[in-house]
Amino acid sequence: MTVLLLPSCTVRPWRASDLGSLLLHADNPRIAANLRDVFPSPYTRADGEAWLVMATADPDRTGFAIEVDRAAVGGIGLRLGDDVHRRTAEIGYWIGEAYWGRGIMTEAVGALTRWGIEQFDLVRVDAHVFAPNAGSARVLEQNGYVLEGRLRKRVEKRGEILDALVYAFVVED
Repeated sequence: MTVLLLPSCTVRPWRASDLGSLLLHADNPRIAANLRDVFPSPYTRADGEAWLVMATADPDRTGFAIEVDRAAVGGIGLRLGDDVHRRTAEIGYWIGEAYWGRGIMTEAVGALTRWGIEQFDLVRVDAHVFAPNAGSARVLEQNGYVLEGRLRKRVEKRGEILDALVYAFVVED
């Protein structure tokens, strides 16, 4: 079982007992505004229960809770590529608003990026950030991710058409 013990948090597998904390932190439209629509808003008990069933059954174990003070306050994970993309992954993450600006996500993204590269022999980890999400872009840049491009009018979120920024961390020879 993968557990990353970091100075500001622990990155660990999700547990069924995380439901209360998950609901407390995930049910926030300001978080959902920066994530794909698969992340529901409002975030209901049924959503949390369904997520925890899926996350705890994941055979690759690439989705994790971010724990602070013994409570799951966010999530982070890798979506592994397949076929010709088998040496790449996409990273995604969120953290409860009460924990924004504390450097927790910066630390978790760096640790999970390194872990994923080692665990799955990856050569690239990338992220797609909605252009207005400066905080997420900053987290990636602080971890050595490089802005590779702006995909103009790439996503529709809450009726608004937004650009997406593509960041990548590439293992150099």
